[in-house]
Amino acid sequence: MSGAPAAAFFDLDRTLITVNSGLLYAKWEHAAGRLSRRRLAQAMMWGALYHLDLIDIERAIASALLQYVGVPEVEVAANTAEWFRSEVVQHLAPGGADAIAWHQAAGRPCVLLTNSSSYAAEVATAEFGLDGWIANRFTVDGKGLLDGGFEAPLCVGAGKLLRAEKWAADNGFCLGESWFYSDALSDLAMLDGVGHPEVVNPDPRLRRLARRRGWPIRHWKAPK
Repeated sequence: MSGAPAAAFFDLDRTLITVNSGLLYAKWEHAAGRLSRRRLAQAMMWGALYHLDLIDIERAIASALLQYVGVPEVEVAANTAEWFRSEVVQHLAPGGADAIAWHQAAGRPCVLLTNSSSYAAEVATAEFGLDGWIANRFTVDGKGLLDGGFEAPLCVGAGKLLRAEKWAADNGFCLGESWFYSDALSDLAMLDGVGHPEVVNPDPRLRRLARRRGWPIRHWKAPK
């Protein structure tokens, strides 16, 4: 599909924002009495292991979703929107905001590509002025209650690439001409899948890999 237009994809945690939103959400839910101390500790451990690409994320998400079985989706969406606007918006990296503005000025749509929930992705897209999002969707029963399931593939690892490929095919864009910004080694499939991989605030393993491959390394600082 040579000559097709390009898009710019952005990871969320530790890339577009300078924090791990999953950990912030777990702390928020714990403070609200909706998450036990044991589940909070578990979420913190999972967050650390995910960043190092050392966890079966599908099993972790399936386990986490058990906490919300039977909860109305509209309630989860509302709580997530309140949390995001209260705890996350202020962590947008100025470098990320500049990158969004640069791509949009060049006519490229900016798409959030994240392992976060669709509820968080929708709010982030609106708050940060993005053009679309690709994220994890959780399934509901006939009454609109979360049933503990999720749509496959998860938007993580190779699943991110598959989701982005489908989005590009559906919307007439070419990944080979596109950009992807990420801090995570777990996003290697997607970094390999675009023509312009951009590594942001990487850990030592990803930094070494980026240097070997000649990928740009960005240092987006936290907002003052």
